[in-house]
Amino acid sequence: MPRLTQSDLKSLNQNFEERTPFELLQWAHQIFGERLAFLTAMQKTGTVISHMIKHLNLPVTVLFVDTGVNFQETLETRDRLVSEYRLNVRTLHPELTMREQTEKHGILYLTPEGQATCCHTRKVEPLRKIAGEYDGFIGSLRRAEGGRRGKTPILSIDKEMNALRVNALANFSDEELEAYTEEHNVIVNPLHSQGFTTIGCNRCTTPVMPGEPPRAGRWRHLGPWSMYCGINPTDVADTDQEYIELPQDVIDRVLGIENDFMI
Repeated sequence: MPRLTQSDLKSLNQNFEERTPFELLQWAHQIFGERLAFLTAMQKTGTVISHMIKHLNLPVTVLFVDTGVNFQETLETRDRLVSEYRLNVRTLHPELTMREQTEKHGILYLTPEGQATCCHTRKVEPLRKIAGEYDGFIGSLRRAEGGRRGKTPILSIDKEMNALRVNALANFSDEELEAYTEEHNVIVNPLHSQGFTTIGCNRCTTPVMPGEPPRAGRWRHLGPWSMYCGINPTDVADTDQEYIELPQDVIDRVLGIENDFMI
């Protein structure tokens, strides 16, 4: 099977730096068609992209991993995307309920090692079960979030899912995010107005105090607020030397070879 590496995407990533999220979403749909999905945890960036998908009338499936310990506000935000934006939201679930997991393994999220296992079990594994169904995933990571995300590429390799990630908001600033949200009256997870700058599971996410780093509310009990759940490959690994295997015609479309659609 032909391979696509992160290095193969260098010139394309450079070309895409000046493109808008709308253009990137249209490109992704043109390239991948029905084998494109959007992965979101129902944070503000996710609902902004959801609105953009609705605005462009793109038939893109929205993937949401219900860990079993999401905040009720997050689940209600998901349901609003279905009822108000008419999006096709596909909810994925871990194999074990949180109670079953705790009975079997104890309370995992009390240690850094246990947290990694818990996140992998409840977030990553449900997604990996559908590996092979999609060649492209729209993501909502932004460089403005800082940390490892400060160098987020627009296009990145996702080896675990054997797919290409399209980070449509990679160069979207905080000001642009807020302006778009207000201008279009975007559905927003209510937790954002309650001091949550980032939203995950209810066991490991808290509001953030003024002056704290944006990710201070994630795994506060473990610190130092630089941890990630692992569902986004660029958060936890260097993808420069990795590759994915896709049909040659898909790779050709991605790289613009014998392809009339370029932005």
